[in-house]
Amino acid sequence: MVDSTKPASGSRNIGTLSVVGLGYIGLPTAAMFASSGVDVIGVDISQRVVDAVNSGKAHIEEGNLDELVGRCVEAGRLRATTTPQAADVFIIAVPTPVAHDDSRLPDVSYIQSAGRAIAPLLKPGNLVILESTSPVGTTGMLADLLALARPDLSFPQQAGEDADICLAYCPERIIPGQMLKELVENDRIVGGMTPRCAERAAEVYKTFVRGICHASTDRIAEMVKLTENAFRDVNIAFANELSMICDDLGVDVWKVIEFANRHPRVSILQPGAGVGGHCIAVDPWFIVSSAPDRARIIRAAREVNDSKPEFIVAQVESALRRNPDASIACLGLSYKADVDDFRESPSLEIATVLSARYPGRVLCVDPYSHVLPAEEAEARGLSFADIDAAVDKAQIVVVLVPHSAFLACPRPEGAIVVDPVGFWC
Repeated sequence: MVDSTKPASGSRNIGTLSVVGLGYIGLPTAAMFASSGVDVIGVDISQRVVDAVNSGKAHIEEGNLDELVGRCVEAGRLRATTTPQAADVFIIAVPTPVAHDDSRLPDVSYIQSAGRAIAPLLKPGNLVILESTSPVGTTGMLADLLALARPDLSFPQQAGEDADICLAYCPERIIPGQMLKELVENDRIVGGMTPRCAERAAEVYKTFVRGICHASTDRIAEMVKLTENAFRDVNIAFANELSMICDDLGVDVWKVIEFANRHPRVSILQPGAGVGGHCIAVDPWFIVSSAPDRARIIRAAREVNDSKPEFIVAQVESALRRNPDASIACLGLSYKADVDDFRESPSLEIATVLSARYPGRVLCVDPYSHVLPAEEAEARGLSFADIDAAVDKAQIVVVLVPHSAFLACPRPEGAIVVDPVGFWC
């Protein structure tokens, strides 16, 4: 087993590397390069994030990341700033959300802003790598933006292999809780705008990646990333739809899945409260927006998963009809178990809806509640308590995320339990 937090023997002479965006992907990536002997400049618009990194701290909870960042900063290999600085390689790892309206259109404005920020710093020989999950064609869009900003330089869409600046797309393939290990061990798809661009980008990642770096084109690599997440979304949607059908029929979905999975060619996933996070809950919409008439299954899967929170709220309200004055405990608000990420969390939305409809009667429990900004929790009307207090007070207990911190809590006697994740099944 590779120790993914142990510095490698040295860099591949790639020069100074700048990571633009120090979030859940950018910071671990920056730390892995720095631990491998590369001089890394991290860039983020948040002064809080920059200050945390420069003090040797990770602003997110992720395995040994805090220790790794501290080691890299102490060694002088990693520093952070709010203003981009000159480098030899630029990696852009900024968010790509979708509109929160019926259009669900992708928002690439953060990528555009990052491109405009680094454009004045570019010099011949630079390599720009986009890591942000993006609609097909975004790398080309970024190249056009940079070419417009820097007419004194040539880019791959203009000069092919002879371009002054190389551009590539290399999406992350990691899961929260295992980021450092998977950054090292997983294969990478390296999509260059030309073969030379792909080769140069692959050499950069081989600084610490032990998996295979598969060379491809930027558009194929963009579609691969979206395909991976859409595949998972469709399979989760099947499980979530099945759980709602079984509930209507009065059938135990957990037993149905257990026995169906004994078939040698069946592997049904576990249903849950919906789909959250900044990947699976978002990325399939990029495919839908690119091919709205073709992406029928992908769109349907998104709609099924997005409807699951409403179904759970309806289950709670059904329980309330049996006990109209009941207090409610919502266990788990982050988007998945044992991570401190609340982005696109269906559990957070469920707790918010219930808190608004039944003010003063909902207590929330999450081991990572300290990560949720206090002003956001207040705006959502959320009240937090420890698990013992919440469960003791509640007549309805809703398990939304099966955090391991909840394992010691027995199924409450006398309470109505709504358990869409099968925690006490």
